[in-house]
Amino acid sequence: MAGAEAETIEVEVACDTGNGVRLFSVALPPGSTVGDAIRAANLAERLPGVDLSARKVGIFGRLCERNDLVRDGDRVEIYLPLVADPKEARRRRAAQTRG
Repeated sequence: MAGAEAETIEVEVACDTGNGVRLFSVALPPGSTVGDAIRAANLAERLPGVDLSARKVGIFGRLCERNDLVRDGDRVEIYLPLVADPKEARRRRAAQTRG
């Protein structure tokens, strides 16, 4: 029997650069994490100057941790930091409309 190839999963990594979203496809071994997918996408080299260390991450729009497992077909998302607290922004808008 010939050597069996290692099974891989396909994951897409989406990174919002502030000038649009960049997408990268990576093949990973089963049991890989969100952090593994980000490293495999080689974003430090592909997006120089973009600091990813403090950014929140998610899978299909749901926040997660970098040590969460990914599954075949997942889209790992790296989000831009929030500029303002959403609750505070709503309060300001409500105060402006009241008078």
